[in-house]
Formats: sequence, C-alpha cells, structure tokens
Amino acid sequence: MYRVAQLAQANAFRPRGPWDDPVMREFVLALDPVNQLAEASPGFVWRLHPGEGHGAMVVEEGDDPAPVLVNLSVWESYPPLHEFVYRSAHAEYLRHRSRWFEPVASPSAVLWWIDDGTEPTAAQAIARLRYLQRYGPSARAFSTRLRFEPDGRPSPRRQGPRDRPPWRPADRRAGG
Repeated sequence: MYRVAQLAQANAFRPRGPWDDPVMREFVLALDPVNQLAEASPGFVWRLHPGEGHGAMVVEEGDDPAPVLVNLSVWESYPPLHEFVYRSAHAEYLRHRSRWFEPVASPSAVLWWIDDGTEPTAAQAIARLRYLQRYGPSARAFSTRLRFEPDGRPSPRRQGPRDRPPWRPADRRAGG
C-alpha cells in the first residue's frame, strides 16, 4: 500500500540557563506563541509535546553537564516548513538564538521523510541527527541546504544569485 510521505524535522539546542533564569526570559515568553504559530501554519502536521515544562527530550553529550534539548515536528513537505522557519515571526527568534542557546555539534538540525501518520520519537530524531553529523546528507538524514525527495533522489537546488556565474564585462559587450 502506498503511503504519502511527510517531512520530520528536529533540532538540538543547549539553553544558556534554566527556564527561570533571566537570560532565558524572552525565549520562554515567546515559546507558546511561536508553537501556536507553527501549529496554525499551513502544512504543519504534528509536534512533540514535552511531558512537563518547555523542553522536549534531554540528551547528555559526553562529559558536558549541560543538557541538550530536542525540538521535533512533522510537516507535509519542505516549502511550508521553510515558510514557518524563515518567513514567519519565528525567523526573528532564529536570528537571535545565540542570546539563549550555547553552540552544539553541527549540524544541529536534521530532516527525514516518514510515512504519513507517523509520530517519530525524540530518540529517532537524535539517531538521525547523529547519522547526519557523522556521514553527511543522504536520503536517510539531510539538512535544509542539501535535501532529498521522498523517493531518495536529491532535491533540485533552487537557483539563486550565488548559483550563477559571476558577471564579467565581456558578457555585457557580447549582448549589445
């Protein structure tokens, strides 16, 4: 039976302090409105809700005592996820994330395709993220910059100014 694919996304972050620390105040105050914005966004399917508090899954990294938290959601496809992350009010918080979060291993976000109706676990998200960090982008785990289609083919790159060859004066003379 054919199942429609949906896009899972997860990111890992390490807060600069506990949720009640003044350094985290602005982020904590924005968390519920931003989550509500995500849930109301076209293409949103599901997100992992924490059992208590604002964090999702706590992951210890090596000898570092500071926890790494995981955010996990599912979207119909990449374009609506992109709109929410980079074109909604969420983008402003993304630009200022260094105010609230310490650096974590890069990449800190991962995407992968799942069957329609699947609710991935935080443990699965961590496994995909670690796979991406270790082996690089593939159909199993990929990034926003190098994506894959549900059938495993690389997604075509959108042509932008950085993808075009540099302008040269000779090119202008040849046209006119």
